[in-house]
Amino acid sequence: MPHPEPPSAVPPLDPGLVALVVEAAGAPPEWAHLVTADARLDGDLLLDETELAALARRLRERHGPAADLAAMRAGLDLAGLEALTVADVQRLIPEEDPR
Repeated sequence: MPHPEPPSAVPPLDPGLVALVVEAAGAPPEWAHLVTADARLDGDLLLDETELAALARRLRERHGPAADLAAMRAGLDLAGLEALTVADVQRLIPEEDPR
């Protein structure tokens, strides 16, 4: 009897989130393939503070105050900031977006 495959630990990325990351980075659309669930905002995508602030603003505008990237980052130490991934950001987005 075959065993079912375990569910993926990370849900598929929201294409809207990918678009927000690309827009905040000021990158061309073809850069979107780099925005994966395990891509680190700092180490892999090389987002600087200005781009992270732009992403935080866009997240709040689109998903409301619960999607507070700035507050999430404020609670992290240096290692946590370096390890922050796109999947971590996706967890900020409410499951049922009121907008």
